[in-house]
Amino acid sequence: MRHLHITLLLAGLLLSLGLEAQESAAEKTLKQLAGSATLKDAVWGVVAKDASGNNIISYNGNKMMMPASNIKLVTSGAALHVFGPEYRFKTGLAYSGSIGEDGTLDGDLYILGGGDPTIGSKDSIAMRPEATFWRWKTMLTKAGVKKIGGRIIGDGSSWEGNLEHYSWDYADTGTYYGTGSNSLCFYQNTIDLEVSASEEGKPVNMRQRYPRTPWLQIENLSQTAAAGTGNSLYLFTTDVSPYAQLRGTYAKDRKPKIERAANKFGALTCAYYFRENLISGGWEVAGGYAFVGRGGNIIGPDFASGGPASKELKPLGESEGPELRLITRECNVRSDNFYAESLLRAMGEASCGVAVYDSCLVAIKDVLLDLGLLERGYRQVDGSGLSRMNYISPEWMASFLYAMQKSPAFDAFLSSLPQPGEGTLRGLPANPRLRMKSGSMDGILCYSGYILGDDGKPATSFSIFTNNTTATQAEVRSALVRLLLALDK
Repeated sequence: MRHLHITLLLAGLLLSLGLEAQESAAEKTLKQLAGSATLKDAVWGVVAKDASGNNIISYNGNKMMMPASNIKLVTSGAALHVFGPEYRFKTGLAYSGSIGEDGTLDGDLYILGGGDPTIGSKDSIAMRPEATFWRWKTMLTKAGVKKIGGRIIGDGSSWEGNLEHYSWDYADTGTYYGTGSNSLCFYQNTIDLEVSASEEGKPVNMRQRYPRTPWLQIENLSQTAAAGTGNSLYLFTTDVSPYAQLRGTYAKDRKPKIERAANKFGALTCAYYFRENLISGGWEVAGGYAFVGRGGNIIGPDFASGGPASKELKPLGESEGPELRLITRECNVRSDNFYAESLLRAMGEASCGVAVYDSCLVAIKDVLLDLGLLERGYRQVDGSGLSRMNYISPEWMASFLYAMQKSPAFDAFLSSLPQPGEGTLRGLPANPRLRMKSGSMDGILCYSGYILGDDGKPATSFSIFTNNTTATQAEVRSALVRLLLALDK
């Protein structure tokens, strides 16, 4: 409230001198919201900077708050700055052993993950799995391979460490938005479960749709609950063993739906589907499918060790994913946690040679130093904002957005941000001058981004955080939209 007190004192001084205090629309709206029932008990703040980087308004600007998915602005902006908008993730194909004169590969075929998060995805920017597999089969044909005597092995081990950040809520790690990333994935490391209500008190009807994961045992411990009780289904799973439990309740009056849940074995899934594609296309594959585990051993679908992975692989070629500018666009428009975590871990691997979270954050901080940003007001622990250990001040976030304008990748960064009406900004009033990212969790709603001038360049960089709100999200959203509209006047 300090800033508002100073504003009121200045207004009183001007009036005592016979002058009229001129308040902007944003300042008037800020005063109204500060005393409103919607936000008066919340922790919230806002900072808006003009085209020269000077503060237009600041309220609780230095207070540290949880940014939720607004952290994706930092992750995506840093990735574009490090790799460049045209960068493409590469996936390699290699083999152990030798290729005989008859075209038999006497050894194993390895799929070497390079961090492409779009493999097998149904995302509009991704290549269909069949098209990706066609590219890989073309590499085999060019090498003279007609038959594979060994196994198809998915290798996502180049990214060390846990799939998820340790601070994520345990229930979240079984969901599509908390699946975690590795350097070889498939279908964004998710599985689709078709669920429907049965009799009250009986288990929910559940059927796995896609992708198939024959090694995974899912025990159904869910229950159909009374009408009006909603959906609290969660899949509890881990990459430690091929076992999962569906828990929670599903109201008997709810319609059937597809629940997207986590698949912790993306590399194994990729190997399985490529093998199936080869066989359906007439190729002979004598061995099975497997993946390289954390200890460097080959693990089959029975999860028994098949010995160490080969260290003497012969390359066959590489396929490329979509341009990074397209991935960051999807990441920010849809607020895709999987893409964000993949970008963070890719930066760690590129910068430090290690993709564990601590190394990844070193890579981010190198970018911030390059942009001239101090760390005061900034604490980031993951790439997506799913952790409640992220803390950022509105002042820092607005400063980051202003500093990003100096990056060679800024045009791509600005293009990655949705307008109201797109993605997670659906339902907001249309405004072609706004480019911003939302962030929301229970009790949290944030908006950060830019207001464009008549020349299409940022006239204002802003950040609005609300934490610990007890009002409905619709009420908080309405209040923040009022402030955004006032900032645009």
